[in-house]
Amino acid sequence: MTQNVTWNYDQYPGGKTYPNLFKPITIGKLTIPNRIKYAATEENLNARDGFVTDAGVEYLRWRARGVVGGICTMQGVYMDPGGFGQGYVGQAAAWDDKFIPGLKRLADAIHDEGAISNYQLMHCGRVGGVETPVCVGPSAIPQRLRVFRPVKEMTNDDIKTCIREHAEAAVRGLEAGFQMMEISGIVGYLISNFLSSYTNRRTDEYGGDIEGRCTFMVETIHAVRDVVGDDIPLLIRLCAEELLNDVGGNTPEESMVTYKKAEEAGIDCLSVTQGWQESIVPVISRDIPQGSWLYNAKRAKEAVKIPVSMAYRLFTPDLPDKAIADGILDIWEMCRPMIADPLLPKKVLEGHEEEIRPCVACNMCLARLFRDAPMTCYVNPICAHEADPDWQITPAAMSKKVMVIGGGPAGLECAYVAAMRGHEVDVFDSNSVLGGQTIPASKAPYGDDELYGMIDYHKAMCEKTGVTFHLGTTVTPELIDDEMPDVVVLATGAEFIKGKAPGFDRANVVCATDVLDGKASVGDKIVVWGGKKPGIGVALFLARQGKKVTLVSRERKIGKDVNPSYIWRYIKKMSEKKVTTYKECDIEEIADDFVFVKNHYGTKIPVRADTIVYAEREARQELKAAVNELGLELHVIGDALVPRALSNALHDGYRTGIRL
Repeated sequence: MTQNVTWNYDQYPGGKTYPNLFKPITIGKLTIPNRIKYAATEENLNARDGFVTDAGVEYLRWRARGVVGGICTMQGVYMDPGGFGQGYVGQAAAWDDKFIPGLKRLADAIHDEGAISNYQLMHCGRVGGVETPVCVGPSAIPQRLRVFRPVKEMTNDDIKTCIREHAEAAVRGLEAGFQMMEISGIVGYLISNFLSSYTNRRTDEYGGDIEGRCTFMVETIHAVRDVVGDDIPLLIRLCAEELLNDVGGNTPEESMVTYKKAEEAGIDCLSVTQGWQESIVPVISRDIPQGSWLYNAKRAKEAVKIPVSMAYRLFTPDLPDKAIADGILDIWEMCRPMIADPLLPKKVLEGHEEEIRPCVACNMCLARLFRDAPMTCYVNPICAHEADPDWQITPAAMSKKVMVIGGGPAGLECAYVAAMRGHEVDVFDSNSVLGGQTIPASKAPYGDDELYGMIDYHKAMCEKTGVTFHLGTTVTPELIDDEMPDVVVLATGAEFIKGKAPGFDRANVVCATDVLDGKASVGDKIVVWGGKKPGIGVALFLARQGKKVTLVSRERKIGKDVNPSYIWRYIKKMSEKKVTTYKECDIEEIADDFVFVKNHYGTKIPVRADTIVYAEREARQELKAAVNELGLELHVIGDALVPRALSNALHDGYRTGIRL
């Protein structure tokens, strides 16, 4: 059985550069044209009652278009009419035949784009039950994360019912027209709960040693296989490494047993994952170097004979292409990179890698899901708005001359979007290079160099759309008047400011960006003033060099501008590097060898320091009055509006660009 669409990949640049990605593979009895798979993600775009929406259909359609004939996986469906196993308020349901028409819309959208449709069964177990007072699992092990419900132990009847619900939901997927079937057993969902020694303390046939703990998984696979038959490929996603050693989770060797048992039960393809939501080890954030988890794919390939796929920090095509060539991997699986750019594989195939909007592994998508909100992407403003015509880039009714002041992420995003709409766009920046504060930010440690990928993307898109750059140019009111633009976009960013306490005028007080750029020398005992991302970045930059660092934050929580699913990584790194943190405090005085820190109770704390780094910012709006006096249309975006995160800059830039 093969897909009707014919793909001549070798006629494209990417087919020649990455021949291993663009060659067919057979899973079960189905031949897939290439080795690319969009992995399921819960975008929270469906109705609260489980019905599919236009937003969910269009979100998936774009990803199906991107895999250029590969596999496109829909979000996992929940299968219990009582809502047990439902992990997200916008998760699609499949517990009744009434949901089949909506599921068919998803399958049809995938097929319309020439991709292979993959349907996922997902019971979220101990991290499910958003509309129920409890969640369910093999044993009532207390939750590590307070956001989740208390766990109720499943009876044997509950287990049998759950297995039957998997099979019934699988039938509905087939009736909807899906071509492949996938069972999710990852990150702390129900199947992984049964497999893990951390969450399964049962003494009956569903517990005990690893063989016993596999029983639920095996019976679920058998039940699904019985209803889908031998012609439909059956996949499963399982952890190769739980990373739960501190709470008694499975060993990596036990995880390989689960892989072998899944293969014996009739699985046709295995998706390798690592870590749980309850793991305290970072897995998918940018502090984990890309390609780090390939050793688990290699272990899986050695354990089973069926095809192996993997996502997890494989963001660029060179890594999976080589891994396939080396026999470590069979399929390149992607989730977050295709949230950031749904057409990523298509751009790789067509030889336009410079036009790929890069994922910066920030986990904002996860942060939104855990807060019962529709998905938002940190770098892709149109994510989750694919069905909304007001969010699309459309031709402008009238071409305007647009002057963008500032070559940082906000200005560049606005510039290329406005140029795509047909406007004449000029970008002015006083620096000799583009990037704004992304340049020093990308020099912070633990993967922050990946942030600069956004600027490379913006350069490519601006060049493609005809944006003109004026670098090394300081914009004055006179220059604005001479240019005679129709529109001015003020994207001048923010400037770092010193505090008002005595001593901030000393020579040993330096700016965070100067430290990161190597323009300022520092001593060994350093106080960083500012508890937001710039302060955290420079604190870690210095602590990694062996400096003794103290961070003073005026806010109650540090990292107020860092998304909640990522800040714990920074806190963990600062703890490991022994960075002392004072929250709800300010610098009262900078003396010869000390900084006096004052908390909100009025207590003064002396801190030894030979260097003080200021990392607080305020918006730069000095040209705003001049533009208003000239009577020009003005838009203020990014940090020039309010100093915030890179994401805010990008979203400001895009929304302004589509409305000019």
